[in-house]
Parts: sequence; C-alpha cells; structure tokens
Amino acid sequence: MNTMTLERGRLDEAPPTADAAETMVAFERVQKTYDGRTLVVEDLNLAVRRGEFLTMLGPSGSGKTTTLMMLGGFEQPTSGRILLGGQAVERLPPERRDIGFVFQNYALFPHMTVAENVGFPLRYRGVRGAAARRRVEEALAMVKLTGLGERRPAQLSGGQQQRVALARAMVFNPKLILMDEPLGALDKQLREHMQVEIRKIQQRLGITMVYVTHDQSEALTMSDRIAVFHEGRIQQLSDPVALYDRPENRFVADFIGDNNTLSCELAGTENGRSVVRMPDGTRLLATGPSGQARSDLTVSLRPERIGLDSPDRKNAENRIAARVLDRTFLGDRVRLTLEAFGSERLVASVPAAEGAAILPGSRIAMACFAADCRTLTR
Repeated sequence: MNTMTLERGRLDEAPPTADAAETMVAFERVQKTYDGRTLVVEDLNLAVRRGEFLTMLGPSGSGKTTTLMMLGGFEQPTSGRILLGGQAVERLPPERRDIGFVFQNYALFPHMTVAENVGFPLRYRGVRGAAARRRVEEALAMVKLTGLGERRPAQLSGGQQQRVALARAMVFNPKLILMDEPLGALDKQLREHMQVEIRKIQQRLGITMVYVTHDQSEALTMSDRIAVFHEGRIQQLSDPVALYDRPENRFVADFIGDNNTLSCELAGTENGRSVVRMPDGTRLLATGPSGQARSDLTVSLRPERIGLDSPDRKNAENRIAARVLDRTFLGDRVRLTLEAFGSERLVASVPAAEGAAILPGSRIAMACFAADCRTLTR
C-alpha cells in the first residue's frame, strides 16, 4: 500500500468531468486510511455510467473491496466525495442510499422462507400486504425461482441461494446494485453459469451494477468496463477487449491473462512504431511509447499471439528464433516453453495440430505481428 504523503486538498490530478445525466456514481478525489499513515485507497477518481456493469478487479489488498464498502456506506472516506445520482452520499448511512447489496455468503436468514428473505427490504421500507407480495413474486420471476417462495435457504442449492440474494437486492428497485465476490463459494461450472445469468438480468433490466472480484476471467466475461486496482489506485479503466489487448502498464499486462514480459531497449522508431532491441541484439517492431531509451522498458507478448513461422504469418513483422525447452498438451492447444533472445524464457500457445510434432530440444522459427508486441514501462 501507499504511504500517505499528500496534504489534504492537494492531490495530483483533477477529477474527471462527466455528463451528470449519464453518471450514476462518481468518486471525486477519494482517499481512505485506517491508521492515518497508509492509504488503502489513494486519490480515486471514477465515474460509473447509468446502466453499466462495472467490475473492480484486483488482487487481495488492492483497495477494490474498500472502495465498494465506501460506496455502500459501510465505510466512510477519509477525504473526497462520493456522488450517487448527483447527490453526495459519503456521510449517509447505508439504508438511506437506495442501494442493493449482494454479499459473498449471501447473508440469507435461515429461519425465514425464500419469500420472506426477498421481502425483507420491503418490510423495512414500509411496503406490506398485497403490494409486497406482488413485488416479491416479480423479483423471484426475474431470477427464475417462481414457485420456490415457501422453501427455506437450506433447501436450496448454492446457485439458487445466490439468486435469492440477487432477488432481495432488486426487489425495492434500487438505483444501484453492489456485488462483493458473490460467486466465490460456487463450483466452477455453476459459477460460469451464474456469470451468464447475472449479466442477462442486468442487461434486460438496465440496472447499474458495480461488481468486485479477483477472478480475471469473471471480469472479462461479465463487464462493460473493468477498473484494475493495485496498491489503492486504478491502474487501468477499459472495456475487456482493450484491457486484454492494450494493457497500459506492466502490472495490468501480467495480471490479466497469460503474458510474456521481456526486458528490452528502445532502439528507435519506424513508421510510427517502436523498434526495440532484445538482449541478444534481435530487433522487434512493437506498439507503445517511443522516444528516449529507458532502463525500465519491457515488451509484452501474449502466448497465443506467437505462432509458428508459416505462410499464415507471412505478413508478420517479427521473426523469433527459438529452442524448445518443454511441450505441454492442453487438448486443443499445445503450450511451448521456449528459449529465445539469448537466454530469455518465452511461452507460446499454438493449435494442437501445429504443435503435435514439435519435440523438446528442437529449434524452431516463430513469428508475431508488431500490433501484438506492446512496449510498457513500470
């Protein structure tokens, strides 16, 4: 985490401007510290659009859950403002924020029926009788649990319990739904199924959702945009495709998906692209920053973007001579561990049909496009 050195009110960047009509949530220069010294969240500026599915992604301790808790009202920021629908809410208690919340453990009442659990927020808000029953039935129908209202949570599967928690969060028509690792307790197959179901519900109803996870594949599958957190700051805020294909720094490149991060030197530019020199002198064309050479420059290259030098890659700008150290069969793909650029380790993922005959110890020629090589700093 970062040590707090900035004076209150003297921060690095101005908060982003956004159209208030399109913005559901805005964090403006938000900071959070528990001990007065270490910043858990540092200078956070973030706007969440209406109807958007935004995921806060990052490793444990990165600040993503603390940010969600501040938005939900369970934590207060040390400084800065949090706006919900244009209204400052950083000092409002959770029950006055009109936010639905889905926790990782679902937080269902075991002694209540499904219908009673879903209807609990309505009772708290004074909605009772036929009106409450109608809204509970509608919420259960949204999550495909019609007819299960009289069961108790213990009589439901993990996926059904998760749907009950989602129905309870939606039943009072909140402005916003927050979800904190809601699928973490489910097995892989059910988790993947629920990712699709939650996304379908969100898109059908146009609800604004802010979702916290450390699971990168979950974030890539579900999100309109992803905010990658590290050491209390957002490292990159992008849609899933841009985040994967165009990481903005070394942390994002290594955290999202498999990646080769290789040391290099900037040797110049060519037609607007960077020319980088690898440790053995090989030159590659890459996209990314150009200018003066710097010691902290690396080139980022995804394993699946490196292929065998073949007619299919005749237009690829980069050729890589390599020796095969290991081969792993993965069904439809073969994972090759290579030695290239002198003594650098490089991982490539090729179709099984192409990699089946490649043996450890053999020397092969690989190729990649300049667009798939990205120069990164930090």
